[in-house]
Amino acid sequence: MGSKSGSTEALELPTLPGAAPSDFVAEEHSRLESLNFASPEDEESGESVSNLPPVDGGFGSWSYARLTRCSSLASAFLVEMLVWGFPSAFGSFLEAYLREDDIVSQPHATSLLPLIGTLSTGIMYCSGPISYPLSSRFRQYRRPAMWLGMTISWASLFGASFTRKVTNLLLLQGVLYSLGGVILYPAAISYMSEWFIAKRGLALGVIDGGTAAGGLIIPLFLPKLISTYGSSLTLRYFSFGYLIGTMIVLPFIRPRLSERGTVIRPSQRVSNNAWARSPHWWLILLVNMIQGFAWFVPVIWLPTYTAELGVSSSTASLSLAFLNGASFISRLSFGTLSDYFSPWPLACAVLSSASVVTFLLWGVAGHALAGTIIFALAFGGLTGGWTSMWSAFTKPIAKDDISLYVSLFGHLMFTRGLGNVLSTPISNGLSSAQGSNNSGLYKRATGFEVAGGRFGSMIVFTGSCLAAGAAISFFAWWRERAGRQ
Repeated sequence: MGSKSGSTEALELPTLPGAAPSDFVAEEHSRLESLNFASPEDEESGESVSNLPPVDGGFGSWSYARLTRCSSLASAFLVEMLVWGFPSAFGSFLEAYLREDDIVSQPHATSLLPLIGTLSTGIMYCSGPISYPLSSRFRQYRRPAMWLGMTISWASLFGASFTRKVTNLLLLQGVLYSLGGVILYPAAISYMSEWFIAKRGLALGVIDGGTAAGGLIIPLFLPKLISTYGSSLTLRYFSFGYLIGTMIVLPFIRPRLSERGTVIRPSQRVSNNAWARSPHWWLILLVNMIQGFAWFVPVIWLPTYTAELGVSSSTASLSLAFLNGASFISRLSFGTLSDYFSPWPLACAVLSSASVVTFLLWGVAGHALAGTIIFALAFGGLTGGWTSMWSAFTKPIAKDDISLYVSLFGHLMFTRGLGNVLSTPISNGLSSAQGSNNSGLYKRATGFEVAGGRFGSMIVFTGSCLAAGAAISFFAWWRERAGRQ
């Protein structure tokens, strides 16, 4: 990049093939906090760099998504919690639907109803390679897109509260809700990418914590509302809570760059697709997909597994609440760490530890409630922060290119979505297998033997996926270090 705005020079981080974020973040960190930062999009907008608010440091940066002038990412955090809150809470609705005779007696109800939760997240994940680049390129439409997406998602929940037909519930809560999220969420995320460069991992960790917070808080009060008012009226109340909360939050999400009516051309790094031919990138996608397979199995099945230990449904739901609570802390921690260290050794340590935890705490000690709760805490604390490291994985490729970063983020969403969508049928198939082969392997009761061994193959699958991800991460780390020598 050349200089512009007089003597103000646009910074570009050095290109180090295969380098980890820690190789250049520390060197540039102090300069980025004191200088205005110019990205390729700054040049496209034609706005003077000296007129732009600073990235990473300063009141302007940390208040872009402020709520009540708090120097935090509260608004983006709340958008995350609201958009992903319904998928996190759908298990409570599913349990209610399966108890209501007029719904469960319909054809294929027991197989269609669980698909609502899968579709509501899967479509938002798998649309990433399309929705995120569009949001970055046509950024002048992001604000109306957020309001449109909010309206569609609210209308889907509100409309679903008036129907008792399974296919309508599937289309409204599963498909239409996620389409609203596809329009709303990428636009909100693209604003974050403008405001944070060196501290993007921390910012993503804060925002990503909204999903964990929703998964922790919403299921605690939703079952009580359903038991009092019924599923339909509770869903109606939930829809208005979503609408009011989003309407309050969206005005506080503001752009850093100009949103004048110009279409941003893809940067050279986006248009030539050289990043798509990088082995480094394909290793990222592979380990991200494998981690997705492992993550969603306990998220889906842990309350059901805990209920098989002979505890009440409210106690069983605590296992998932503990997992999400630990995940919240994990997202903040690993997001921050990834700003200063290469993500590959972090990934290797996290995935290998989580694999050991899965086999020992879930597989061996999971026959007792205490072992299951400790597993939920450890698993959420280790693997819950995975998505917060996405910025560190993409930083050696995207550098300061916001358009490319948002595009890569969409591809990571897609591969994680594959894990989300495919883990449901895989885990269903594994749970149908009886554990007779396991019964002779253990001298005492273990988690593998709970419910006649129903979950044994599922536990092995989860632990094995984590071990495979750790092995791939170690190889990528070795390859990265060898490339620097």
